[in-house]
Amino acid sequence: MKIRRLALVSSLLLVVLAVSAFAAASPAKNPSIQILKPTDHADLDSDESYPLDYQVTLGPGDDHFHVWVDAERSPGIHDLKGTYMLPKMSPGQHVITLKLVDKGHVPTGPQKSITVNVVSLK
Repeated sequence: MKIRRLALVSSLLLVVLAVSAFAAASPAKNPSIQILKPTDHADLDSDESYPLDYQVTLGPGDDHFHVWVDAERSPGIHDLKGTYMLPKMSPGQHVITLKLVDKGHVPTGPQKSITVNVVSLK
């Protein structure tokens, strides 16, 4: 009886140690969003389409992200690092936002915004 208990306790201890080691080896990722280019408050020409360079780390529950230019949403983007071509924008101030979303396109909370000033250089 004592040997069975000792074997059971030893087995449980091994399971606890294995789960702890796995959790330590694969910590949960914290979501992050970086807009690398254009910079916040950049001046852009209204006759041009500009690249948005980004780097995203998804968190638990995140599936992809969308780029918003003011109230217009892009298709879902699954590449976590890359370039998205912004549409041509009319003169004035515009807000560009990246929002992390789940598989149902529902925002999960993390987002990053910049403001750009679009001017006509002609």
